[in-house]
Amino acid sequence: KRSTCTPSPKCHKGGTLNGVCVCPDEWTGETCSQANFCNETTLGKFKFPKTIIGWFAYSEEKCAKNTAGAGKPQASTRCSIRDGKPQFDDPPRVLQCEQTLSDIQRNLTSSADLEVLASSAQLLTSRPADLTPEDVTVAAQIANTLLLSPNASETVRVAAVATVSQLLNVNKSDEKETNTSQSLTLTLDQLSVNLSLTNNTPQLVQPNLVVQSAQIPASDTQGVQFTALAGPSSSFVANRIRLNTNVSTTADPRFVPLPSGRGAERRQEGSNVSLGFVLYQNSRFFPSRTYRRRRASLRVLSASIGGPDRSVVAETVEMQFRVMLPKNTSLHDFSCVFWDYGKQDWNTHGCHKGNASDGVLRCSCNHTTNFAALWSFREDYEYAEALGVLSIVGLSFSILGLVITIIHHLNETFQMKSRQKQTSLNSKTSLLCICLSLLAFIITFLSGVQNSGPEDSTEEPSSDQNQILESDQYVEPDRGSCTAVAALLHFFLLATFSWNSMYGTQVVLLVRSMQRSLPSYWTRLSWGVGWGVPAVVTAITLAATYRVKNPLAYRQEEFCWLAALDWNQEFSFGKPMFWAFIVPLGLVLLYNAVLLGLTSLTTCRGDPKLNSTRRSSLTQKFLVSFSLAVLLGLSWTLGYLVLVTTGTANLACSILFCLCTTTQGLQIFILFTARTPSFRAAASRSARRLSAAGFSLRSTTYHLWKNRGQSRTSDMYRNTKDRDTKSQDTSI
Repeated sequence: KRSTCTPSPKCHKGGTLNGVCVCPDEWTGETCSQANFCNETTLGKFKFPKTIIGWFAYSEEKCAKNTAGAGKPQASTRCSIRDGKPQFDDPPRVLQCEQTLSDIQRNLTSSADLEVLASSAQLLTSRPADLTPEDVTVAAQIANTLLLSPNASETVRVAAVATVSQLLNVNKSDEKETNTSQSLTLTLDQLSVNLSLTNNTPQLVQPNLVVQSAQIPASDTQGVQFTALAGPSSSFVANRIRLNTNVSTTADPRFVPLPSGRGAERRQEGSNVSLGFVLYQNSRFFPSRTYRRRRASLRVLSASIGGPDRSVVAETVEMQFRVMLPKNTSLHDFSCVFWDYGKQDWNTHGCHKGNASDGVLRCSCNHTTNFAALWSFREDYEYAEALGVLSIVGLSFSILGLVITIIHHLNETFQMKSRQKQTSLNSKTSLLCICLSLLAFIITFLSGVQNSGPEDSTEEPSSDQNQILESDQYVEPDRGSCTAVAALLHFFLLATFSWNSMYGTQVVLLVRSMQRSLPSYWTRLSWGVGWGVPAVVTAITLAATYRVKNPLAYRQEEFCWLAALDWNQEFSFGKPMFWAFIVPLGLVLLYNAVLLGLTSLTTCRGDPKLNSTRRSSLTQKFLVSFSLAVLLGLSWTLGYLVLVTTGTANLACSILFCLCTTTQGLQIFILFTARTPSFRAAASRSARRLSAAGFSLRSTTYHLWKNRGQSRTSDMYRNTKDRDTKSQDTSI
């Protein structure tokens, strides 16, 4: 894990984490003041850069382009401690640029110098990006042969381990290479056990690989702890590899174990036991068919026990893995596994998982082999609250404007049907369809675009259930609602732009040709293009990308909208957001811009003789062009600026895009409804009706009583207000 450190004066070249200095790779010591590198230097005719102790440096001089090793470094040397200070090995190893990996493999069976062959293979694999799957297979076979050779010296094994470390950076692989890598991992396990017996140095550390060996007296040891301490980078450095050969508790709390393994209690006395650990930077040599790794960084730890007494076995192997989560994610679940060579895949038999606190995954297994912790993460999304509020306010006004526009123009449409004005009827129909599709899009957007599935999910993974995960990214099970919302949004938005294109085409045909009628087939054509084309595009997108087990190939998880990003959270041109929306929308907007230009050229032609009305006509012409631009949705072109800008420019474009697009319905109401004489007349009539319906209210209280003093049979009543002012009763 890359440590997030706080700069501190007491740490000369590093920062502090939990009160402990965490040093960069180039420095070591309690205060990060001790150099852990060899300075840039020149050996003979070769120049080498600054290099970490234990690593290899490659010359700046390259093989010529017309050679087999074109572009490869001509020489290499290793930085090591000699005479108490870091120094490069001198003389350096020089590559014969005409040599190939196949030549080296053929010469391994002869009496050729193994050290020369090992350094040559290392130089030829120093640029992993240039290696083909065939090159990787041959290089792995060479390294395997060198490590198994009884004549191999320490220099040969170090070069072979460096070659393997470089192969771990290769991305390409094939089935033949997989079989070779499996044999190579078994050879590394054997090397880790026997390294302390054959070499003076029981530890080999390269940027992507660590091989550690130890001889342990079984009678005096309770447990063994192997720890790789965390640093600012993900590379392995010798000064951060720890081996404690006599422990009875877990790791020293001052250190962050990544991973740590503890060997077992010993049952035999009077015998030595060989322990070996191999730590891989990634799982490239362990390709799984059941677990798909997309963004996770998965390290593999191998633990082996050897010795003359084969009855000595591990009672338990305890491990701690600290994972490096991708940005804006959180740990969802994990499983403790080992590599099963029989199945050639991960297996959970004999392994148990503990709790995962502070991002540390705890595992234990009752056997020794290659271990790993498979884990999955879930995305933690951050929302722009200001833009969200702005969107809700703008869309709310748009809904109000669109509803009024639809009601008004529906009334006019019914009146036009009775008068059989077909051209005006087509225009009203197109405008109504634009408003209906835009209104449906806004309502669907507000009610369902926010995916509530991850928050409302009650399915929590069991913390003690040790099952192999399918992928490193947890995908919420598809309940169908979010996918349906994404499809509806896609359809309604495409329909909106299809209809406004038909509206613009109709305007151009009438204005440019000065005709009063459209072709007889226009109504059927407009309905087919307006609703049919968006339906076909939406259906093709769903069929091509949506799968129940993988809904994120079609839609996003954060929002119920088309998928746009790849597994590295970068915009992907292969996602439906690009080819099913951005490209079609771009073509429609380009077409609409041409329509606006043609209409503006026609309507803006002025008569120079009409000087008295020129000012008012220019204003009217501008309003016509501006109204058509709003209806054609040209403000959506700002979205493309949002895609290509960053920083302050991106924020400004986002705000402007949000303002223009969310209020499009309100703009349509103002420009196409509120300004029309018919709407003004209707609004005036409604106001007069409300005024006429108003009346003043008065209240009069009556006291009803019967006049008992009269002999009449009729009942007599009087107003209480008149009781004190009138002397006689009023008969009603």
